[in-house]
Amino acid sequence: MTPTVQSASRTDSGLASELRLSVMRLSRRLRGEREPGNTLSVAALSALGILFREGECTVGALAAHERVQPPSMTRTVNHLVEEGYAARRPSQTDGRATLVDLTEHGREVLLADRRRRDAWLAQRLRDLTPDERALLRQVAPLLQRLATS
Repeated sequence: MTPTVQSASRTDSGLASELRLSVMRLSRRLRGEREPGNTLSVAALSALGILFREGECTVGALAAHERVQPPSMTRTVNHLVEEGYAARRPSQTDGRATLVDLTEHGREVLLADRRRRDAWLAQRLRDLTPDERALLRQVAPLLQRLATS
């Protein structure tokens, strides 16, 4: 770490700035490690990830989870359904609601993409010292907590 970065990181706002920049750069780098041929947008992959973790849900619930407007999520879901990555079905408990779920094709594409990105990151982690990897193991839950707050 350069002296300027070290001194900036000593304040909460400096740390916030450094974390934001680092997380954005890592996110951008991971987006670049996509599965070849996967042309899904970041928003579409994220929606598939939610469906994978949470199971079927409404477009409104997906939009709330992603903190986007429902019309934006509707466009994303329409594309996912048209391309066979997701499917819609009527809710059995609420006749007004439609549920969205991952198809097997969507699951396969999502998992292949995750495997490729995880492999890239695992290789970068192997380049770190054991102490650095141990530190990241401690920090990862904190980053998750920040991301979900």
